Amino acid sequence: RRADHVICVSEFTRQDALRFYRLPEEKVSVILEGVEPRFRPVLDPEKRAGVRERYRLPERFVLYVGTLEPRKNLSTLLNAFAPIAAEQPDVRLVIAGAKGWLYEPFMEQVRVSGLTDRLVFTGFVPDDDLPTLLSLATLFAFPSVFEGFGFPPLEAMACGTPVLASNAASLPEIVGDAGLQLDPHDIGAWSAALRRALADSDLRRDLTARGLTRAGRFTWDAAARATQAVYERVGR
Repeated sequence: RRADHVICVSEFTRQDALRFYRLPEEKVSVILEGVEPRFRPVLDPEKRAGVRERYRLPERFVLYVGTLEPRKNLSTLLNAFAPIAAEQPDVRLVIAGAKGWLYEPFMEQVRVSGLTDRLVFTGFVPDDDLPTLLSLATLFAFPSVFEGFGFPPLEAMACGTPVLASNAASLPEIVGDAGLQLDPHDIGAWSAALRRALADSDLRRDLTARGLTRAGRFTWDAAARATQAVYERVGR
């Protein structure tokens, strides 16, 4: 109520703000966030070998990056990966991130799934290693059901990694047509998309090119200019 203007990081978040706070539309604008320049394809063989060894990474793997908590919807990803694991014994699912709240049910699901030898849990990955980890992944999968913005798929696209993402919340605004968008609860669709993307090198190359182009639109310079414009407009 006291603010002269409210900046939201996505249209999804803006709509939530309008709905829950009953703000006038002209008081709320969207300024998309940027991706750090360090997120770019890492081609250096020494860096790649070091990160692969440090986290025990296989040659081919599907990567998730983020906290382990219910809204990230990792149960869908695990269930979707199960048939892939049966069909393609060389592919692993790598889950990178710290444990968040209510992570125990997912870990129990992992325990009874019979897939423990096909999963790699890296724990928290430091900033210095993250671009290389993303660059090494065959695919990046992000089935989250709620994101106010959604940095992980944007950072994956900036590193040239093909992205499969949920079509929920703000993620369509981030991924656009540069990734495969899927219903976060449709396990069969996720399995089919994983299978297709792992098998189709042309599709992966197309998603890589689209992702790099789209990620280039998300810059902190643009966010800063848009923020400055809001300050100037409000200050008149």
